[in-house]
Amino acid sequence: MDADVIIVGAGPTGLMLANELCTAGVKPLLLERQKRLRETPRANGLGGQILQLLHYRGMLADLHAASTDPHPPPRFPFGDVHLDLRHLPDPPMRAAQIPQPRLERLLEEHVERLGTRVIRAHEVVGISQDRDRVSAEVRCAEGPYRVNARYLVGCDGPRSRVREQAGISFPGSTCPEVNRLSQVTLAEGVKRHDNGDLEVPGAGRLSPGFTRTGQGVFGFGWLTAEVLLISTTESEATGYGDDAPMTLAEHQDSIRRVIGAELPLGTPLRLSRYQLQDRQADRYRDGRVLLAGDAAHLFPATGVALNAGMLDAVNLAWKLADEVRGWAPPGLLDTYQTERHAAGARTLLHTRAQMALRRGHDPAAEALRDVFKELLEDEASLRRIGTLVAGSDIRHPVPGQGDHALTGALAPDLTLDTGQDVTTVAQLMRPARPLFLDLADRPELRRIAERWAHRVNIYTVSTHDRPADALLIRPDAHIAWAAPVGASSGTLLPELEHALGTWFGSPWADVTPYPQPATVGSPALPAASAPVRHPR
Repeated sequence: MDADVIIVGAGPTGLMLANELCTAGVKPLLLERQKRLRETPRANGLGGQILQLLHYRGMLADLHAASTDPHPPPRFPFGDVHLDLRHLPDPPMRAAQIPQPRLERLLEEHVERLGTRVIRAHEVVGISQDRDRVSAEVRCAEGPYRVNARYLVGCDGPRSRVREQAGISFPGSTCPEVNRLSQVTLAEGVKRHDNGDLEVPGAGRLSPGFTRTGQGVFGFGWLTAEVLLISTTESEATGYGDDAPMTLAEHQDSIRRVIGAELPLGTPLRLSRYQLQDRQADRYRDGRVLLAGDAAHLFPATGVALNAGMLDAVNLAWKLADEVRGWAPPGLLDTYQTERHAAGARTLLHTRAQMALRRGHDPAAEALRDVFKELLEDEASLRRIGTLVAGSDIRHPVPGQGDHALTGALAPDLTLDTGQDVTTVAQLMRPARPLFLDLADRPELRRIAERWAHRVNIYTVSTHDRPADALLIRPDAHIAWAAPVGASSGTLLPELEHALGTWFGSPWADVTPYPQPATVGSPALPAASAPVRHPR
């Protein structure tokens, strides 16, 4: 058996990678050791920049339809304080509540419609590689077998066998606190006040959010009017394995220890116990083996892992597809390591800060939290931290491509007038092809871009209050090059030619053009075989 790409692990990161590869015309072999999709949610939703990427792929509407709350109020925990973005007209961080099993089912259904299926109960137990290929030793009920591929991507979680077999170190630490979390219905006899406070006999009136005691931290919030999300954090020397599931009684005992009172719990919808870790692989690539998601990084705070892992997948997929198709420019695949390792380090920065805010119990730690809360009263500080948590402050380094503020950032979803109809950047990004947008009708720039027309979709469009005269957008929706408004051609022409060659290879390479697949659930898109409204 042979494949172009093997994906090990069918969690959200592996499934997102499979979707992106299929859209780019590469059918991966997707192997998952579990017999069936997990029913116990490890996460309750998605948040941050991945929502914008799903919008750009035309998948956000399906996500919202499957969500338990597609538009929850933008209020998020940060250590033991909260980022309350509700009064901002355009919050930099948004979320959608969807249990992880439902998210995985949605992504799996989408990838099946694109022609690939998850092969379950097939466990990768060993890998080896040489200059030309990577081999995976796989174990299943029918017996062991070997599969060869051009590349293999480990999306197999914190205890990644792929990472171990590739000899990639995973430095960091495990936090000493044990976190317990329950999603439960409101128990009979428990009083809820109109503002959401709980009346707990022996502990008094508790408000949503975090309550710190001498024994730990108690937190709760409302998922619906009848369903609570309750957490406790305690310092413990005990280590727990995945084979020791948490019980409702265990969490009730923990609540009693932390707040010194009994809190009756209703029907459990989710029970989980975890210890946060602070780790990042020293590299995300070893030859033909790559890592993404929890196999590459673990963060000491909740609510960011899915966002980071699925963004890894979007960044990696188009570069991997270009390598498979044989026309990637030198070093393209190495930019995955450069860009996403830096993004992981940025996420570690703010999650480590959250850990520092959460762990201290002395007067100095209380003073730190109070000062931080004061800073969050300023809109600029609140917006900056919200952007940091969302992952949308990332600017990929693009040396030699000018100094436009948009270069390296995620493309804004501009409304675009083609002269015949109105479209958006999001609609044009659905096939996951590179875009060249001429926003100022500059034929000299289009003539350069047209040499790559078999790989890059070219549009001549207009937009209100244009941010640039032209934009070159990568398949992952990040801007590779931008022409400042009114800039002279003498500077722009060599910059644009260099950018096109850097990201999309030689225009004369004898290769198969990008496919133009019909994306699932997408409306008809403007044709781009030639520039729209192209004056001759």
